[in-house]
Amino acid sequence: MTADRIFQICGMLAMLGWICLLTTPLWPKRSRERLPRLIGAICIPALIAATYTLLIAAHWAGHRGGFNTLDDVMLLFTDRWLVTAGWIHYLAFDLFIGGWELADSRSRGIPHLAMIPLLLLTFFFGPIGLLAYLGLRLFFRPRAAATV
Repeated sequence: MTADRIFQICGMLAMLGWICLLTTPLWPKRSRERLPRLIGAICIPALIAATYTLLIAAHWAGHRGGFNTLDDVMLLFTDRWLVTAGWIHYLAFDLFIGGWELADSRSRGIPHLAMIPLLLLTFFFGPIGLLAYLGLRLFFRPRAAATV
């Protein structure tokens, strides 16, 4: 399988995960509290993370570059396989964070409609969406035990 194909498959999987999170209220009542988050925030990110692990295991050794300087990081991103791994790293983590945001918002009683723009921000601009959500959650107290 090529790096391009893995890139496409992981992108489609991530999109499916985000659709699960965004459409949670549309799921059947019995499953809407757990199933969309299980699929979108756990199963799909885990599958993408496993793909990432395989790519790193297969393509990391012997490649120039590293994490000590910006030039070293740029060297890592001269290899298609490592760029693909880097991209799916973002896909897995942003989706996982979106799932956490959704679960945490439920525990605080934040309406799903308020979450949609924040989930989209997390999808497109990971840390900006997380920061926006952390700001919003300041206005809502947890209904149950506090979450981080």
